Amino acid sequence: MASDFLPGFDRHRIETAPGVTINARLAGSTRLAGSTRSAGHARSAGSGPPVLLLHGHPQTLSTWLHVAPRLAETRTVVAMDLRGYGDSSKPPGGERHAAYSKRAMAADAVAVMRRLGHERFAVVGHDRGGRVAHRLALDHAEAVERVALFDIAPTATMYARTDKAFATRYFWWFFFIQPHPLPETLIGADPEYFLRHHVEGQSKTPGSTPPDLFAEYLRCYADPACRHAICEDYRAAAGIDLDHDAADADARVTAPLLALWGAKGVVGQTYDVLETWREKATDVSGRALDCGHTLQEERPDEVFSELSAFLG
Repeated sequence: MASDFLPGFDRHRIETAPGVTINARLAGSTRLAGSTRSAGHARSAGSGPPVLLLHGHPQTLSTWLHVAPRLAETRTVVAMDLRGYGDSSKPPGGERHAAYSKRAMAADAVAVMRRLGHERFAVVGHDRGGRVAHRLALDHAEAVERVALFDIAPTATMYARTDKAFATRYFWWFFFIQPHPLPETLIGADPEYFLRHHVEGQSKTPGSTPPDLFAEYLRCYADPACRHAICEDYRAAAGIDLDHDAADADARVTAPLLALWGAKGVVGQTYDVLETWREKATDVSGRALDCGHTLQEERPDEVFSELSAFLG
């Protein structure tokens, strides 16, 4: 049975495309338009400006357990499972894995927020969610007020500058993209071992992902459809997403962009993170936090403080 890490947040099931339903949680105000709302959860606080939270791999929306409730004291907060992850739909990838392109995932995000009555909002994305947020800010600039990205450099930049050190430390970027069913089969031999190795390797703060939260991630990772969708996400990133990025090579994110990263993580130790985003956006600020990859779990107080100042 799934644990509830966001008690008091409304539950919503929102259809964003044929065959795709997104699992979302909301605290604050909403004008329902086409979502399915579960009864028994109501929260009156947080009727302020909307902010969307997007998780990464291998997490789910539960990764925001320390940050979302505090933001919801003054804001309307929406957290959603990306398609393929958590309790959202896991559609077939289709030709070139396009169903898992960041463009398709960004369209999900816009649809979710519009169904909840929010035409313009801030977006915060960690890891894969940050890549979705980047595409969202390009494809739907009119909807994005501000964008915060956690522990990523731009996808095209990271692939273009790959070397042996990066490929060794981020091996899954090259493992997951192998043709189906190779990675799915190998991970499926022991999903818990693979997931634990990944989570513990990425975090540099022991205990920041407690057993009950890890169990929630494992509940989802144990589903073969979820593991396949994750591989499709990465396959799209190495193919169709790069084509979309190349087509937008001269485009810039115009919304204010906050980049935060872990000083002990691979991204922070490999790239000048602010410089990589200044190549892609017009208004960039940010800094490193003393942690690894999963900032919102390892340093939630600092993340909340940075977001509060940035969101205004």
